[in-house]
Amino acid sequence: MEDRYPTRKNPEPVWMERPVPVLYPGHRTPSPLSAEQAGQFDRDGFLVLPRIYSDEEVRVFREEVERLRLDPEVRASEKTIREPQGDAVRSVFAIHRDNPLFARVAADERIAGVARFLLGGDVYIHQSRLNYKPGFKGKEFYWHSDFETWHAEDGMPDMRAVSCSILLTDNTTSNGPLMLIPGSHRHFIHCVGQTPENHYRESLRKQEYGVPDQASLEKLAALYGITEVTAPAGSAVFFDCNIMHGSNSNITPFPRTNLFYVYNHTGNAVQEGLRTHPPRPDFVAESKNFTPLAIRPERFA
Repeated sequence: MEDRYPTRKNPEPVWMERPVPVLYPGHRTPSPLSAEQAGQFDRDGFLVLPRIYSDEEVRVFREEVERLRLDPEVRASEKTIREPQGDAVRSVFAIHRDNPLFARVAADERIAGVARFLLGGDVYIHQSRLNYKPGFKGKEFYWHSDFETWHAEDGMPDMRAVSCSILLTDNTTSNGPLMLIPGSHRHFIHCVGQTPENHYRESLRKQEYGVPDQASLEKLAALYGITEVTAPAGSAVFFDCNIMHGSNSNITPFPRTNLFYVYNHTGNAVQEGLRTHPPRPDFVAESKNFTPLAIRPERFA
């Protein structure tokens, strides 16, 4: 199939305007968002829903998060990623498959219903993970567009995916919160540099390929500015697959932990012909099971 986004193939960065919608028509009734919220997502490329999970539910999630962090089998798994320096856990992947509690969260109407609305129809989980950014030790995530990686390394055809981060700790200006360039989702930057074999093994710890050049970042920041997403625990942050984002290191004593789910429209399932390398492992990117998620209301406390 035609590759509309031939990134990592040109010697110089290339800019292009987004050729597809941000909000897709389709699943619109009943709407889980107000017209104002939907318009904000379309305009800015992200949306914060404060405190959609209660303090009791957050407590349940955090107890399970801590159990996983200390579990020797989980720590030894290839699905567990460490910080670039040291032994601290950075991420635990495939939580929607391996963990019954977080599988239920993935299908919870409060978040999956919003993803279905934004993407205009049935969705499946492309990727899920538990992200730790421990106090003092949590390292940065450099600026990137997730879609650029999912397209180049997984074969995702188009920009019809959305990420949801459920905050399990308060996100403040000082503990390395998510940073976004609002409006940047309307541009796609073709990155420079061919993807090394088995790149995921290093990129999940520290990404060095598929990152934009500094001149492009300067241009985006000059156009739109940079927003830090600060919100209390229990909030959910939805952001478009192509928005430019990153985060700073956490040198405070206060950890920043979140559950992270990527919803992809079933009509946008990854295509083998768009990849230039063998597929990343299924725990990083789903490449076989595109069954629509059975979305339902859930409660966890």
